[in-house]
Amino acid sequence: MQLYLSIKAIHVGAASLSIALFCVRLYWSVRGMAVLQQRWVRTVPHVIDTLLLAAGIGLMLMLRAWPQQQPWLAAKLVGLLIYIALGSVAIKRGTTPARRLLAGALAIGVFALIVGAARMHSPWSWWGA
Repeated sequence: MQLYLSIKAIHVGAASLSIALFCVRLYWSVRGMAVLQQRWVRTVPHVIDTLLLAAGIGLMLMLRAWPQQQPWLAAKLVGLLIYIALGSVAIKRGTTPARRLLAGALAIGVFALIVGAARMHSPWSWWGA
């Protein structure tokens, strides 16, 4: 039980760090700031997100919860793919600051839906039963 709680704490902590750093990077991207090109800014998010994903996979294995059996978990994974795509537009692929801001706001909304799916154990996120 202690191992599960430790891995869950790592997962939740990494998710919190990931979204916080995403918001900072989004601000820098919309403002066109050169800090986005610094090595640590390009590296640290990948380290955090790898830890987040590894902890999530660890929890999934420990609980024997598979996406094809747990719709809320499948919703998290689909949400993750959408979040990654929107985040890519927000941080580097958006052609204008307005597009980057819109993609970033949508990515943050998708992140909130992912958290809701996890908390409510429902694919309907915060609106689940």
